[in-house]
Amino acid sequence: MNYIKLLNAAFEKFYFDDRLNPTHISLYMALFQEWNSNRFADEFYVNRRELMRAAKIGSKSTYHRCIVDLNGWQYLSYFPSNNPYKGSKVKMAIIGTGDEPDVGQYNPILEQLAEQYYPRGVPLGGHHLPKNGQAVNPHRPTSGQALVSNTNNTKQENFIKQPKDCQAVIDFFEEKNFEADEAEKFYLHYADRNWQTGDGEPIRDWRAVAINWMDRTELFDTENKPNKKQPSQIKDNLRTTKTKDYGQPL
Repeated sequence: MNYIKLLNAAFEKFYFDDRLNPTHISLYMALFQEWNSNRFADEFYVNRRELMRAAKIGSKSTYHRCIVDLNGWQYLSYFPSNNPYKGSKVKMAIIGTGDEPDVGQYNPILEQLAEQYYPRGVPLGGHHLPKNGQAVNPHRPTSGQALVSNTNNTKQENFIKQPKDCQAVIDFFEEKNFEADEAEKFYLHYADRNWQTGDGEPIRDWRAVAINWMDRTELFDTENKPNKKQPSQIKDNLRTTKTKDYGQPL
């Protein structure tokens, strides 16, 4: 895929589509970056919490409304998931790139841009500076290899199957504004199961499973909040009976 042509085609369609608002566009760009990180796969899985953070969306209802809109307007195909261990699936639509070169074809223009590109998650020490001062990425593609940002490799290397210890889990939960008790419950639950899912499959990334755990905890707490409205204790003074004792003094 040609990254620049795909983006240019998307922005051109944004310009003429009056249905879109800034939130739609920010969510699309977050999905586009996730698509790029997955090497422009035909379909890929996404995590709602991470997408909301990347798109700067603070409301779950806004997120679901926008992604359903993008699905209905044929910017993508959205397949929601009910499995807590597997995110929803997304298939991005290829917009107006009929002259796109074949996948795997080397593009020298993109190569020149890549030499000047510094991914945010990669330290500057990862680039070699020759005498002429031009930054060269040591992972630059060879002939016939598709150009993919070095950010993809960094993201894949960050997958950790299980935490180092319970304290690592507590630190991660506190970073997400969750209490240490919930972190210990999570750690003991999966440590007893040898860090496997309910289907017996080994966990690929414990932090992604922890985020799903937090989502389920928030949903459970919301659904089980006690109703603060108590029945009224005010007696109905207008209610009377037929039996009255008129002999009692006033």
